[in-house]
Amino acid sequence: MEYSFDNLIHKAEKPLNIAVGLSGGVDSSVAALLLKLAGHNVIAIYMQNWHDITGTLHGDCQWEEEKILAQMVAKKIGIPFHFVDLSETYRKRVVDYMFSEYEKGRTPNPDVLCNREIKFDAFLNCALELGVDYVATGHYCKKAIAVNVDGKEVYSLLAGDDSNKDQSYFLCQLNQEQLSRALFPIGHLEKPMVRKIAKEAGLQSAEKKDSQGICFVGKVDLPVFLQQKLKSKEGEVVEIFANKFPYNNSHTATGYSDSYSTDELEQLAKPVSYRKSNGKVIGKHIGAQFYTIGQRHGLNIGGHQGSIFIISIDIDRNIIYVGEGKDHPGLYRKALRILPEEIHWVRPDLEMKDGECRDYLVRIRYRQPLQKARLYKRDEGMFIVFENAQRSITPGQFAAWYTTSGELCGSGVISQ
Repeated sequence: MEYSFDNLIHKAEKPLNIAVGLSGGVDSSVAALLLKLAGHNVIAIYMQNWHDITGTLHGDCQWEEEKILAQMVAKKIGIPFHFVDLSETYRKRVVDYMFSEYEKGRTPNPDVLCNREIKFDAFLNCALELGVDYVATGHYCKKAIAVNVDGKEVYSLLAGDDSNKDQSYFLCQLNQEQLSRALFPIGHLEKPMVRKIAKEAGLQSAEKKDSQGICFVGKVDLPVFLQQKLKSKEGEVVEIFANKFPYNNSHTATGYSDSYSTDELEQLAKPVSYRKSNGKVIGKHIGAQFYTIGQRHGLNIGGHQGSIFIISIDIDRNIIYVGEGKDHPGLYRKALRILPEEIHWVRPDLEMKDGECRDYLVRIRYRQPLQKARLYKRDEGMFIVFENAQRSITPGQFAAWYTTSGELCGSGVISQ
């Protein structure tokens, strides 16, 4: 087999010392293989980040099997294998954060947190102690070195070449120091090619299905998982009828302006407030904190021609508001807000100044097609106004903004 390593990693006059986070999946396996074939000094490290199987669906949290598979792959490639238990750190930095966010009625993204707090922090530190200089993962994204306006080198995070698998969104909270140590060997490949390489190399992970669910936890029954710490409390489900929807047309208008005042931006980004009198009680739920905006499963409410979607959550009154149909106006909003302390720039040299506005392409969830938007920086935070109203803008999730060339420049937690 012959492989092209152009743009695979930073060119070096001598072999690099690299630790690969080997999960037992095909992506990290091929990442390790390519680095080894390129002549680098590669070691494999398997991270155990979760023990508890409470709420985990059968067959999705069997870390022992994953570890054995990773060991087999490392042996096949011919690289040393190491094991590290980061479960306590993972619980404190990721799982406890999840519980806290759900308790507030927000929907966190544990995969983004896992990359920021675990893979490129706790795991990176463990790897550095073993004498390596870089950490490589099987993410479908790329890194490049750019030169800023001051002539200094900065690291850029780029979308992967496989548009169906691009995972740059999950890395939207990385900083320059973390990127300086990161390598993404398969970012230039498409998934079918990755599987082909693994199969031709005889790697045991070649046919392994992609993992699903929460990073290192697996696919879970979320209410059961959250009930480890959050108590159930019965509440009402209130339906808001589309023909009586209490909204302002500005929430769904097309386009945006250069001259929004801060008050106008705050009004655009403010979610619609509902009252029971706006609709009709149609059922009960087990606790508002167990649900998320845009969700259509788990309510067990019949009697409708179309699917029922959650359009709002009132955590204080323990009420869930729903609407019928994927085009219900309550699912759509024109803008969102990120608080000042939640704004993160992967490229700090591109940071916007108060009063500045700038056009970017934005996504508010993994695999969502990039959307045209304008960012407005104010003392009160970052306001993102979309050219077209967006479906299911969800507090607690991350909004990430990209250039038209595919560079992820920054991100932030959606506050409203």
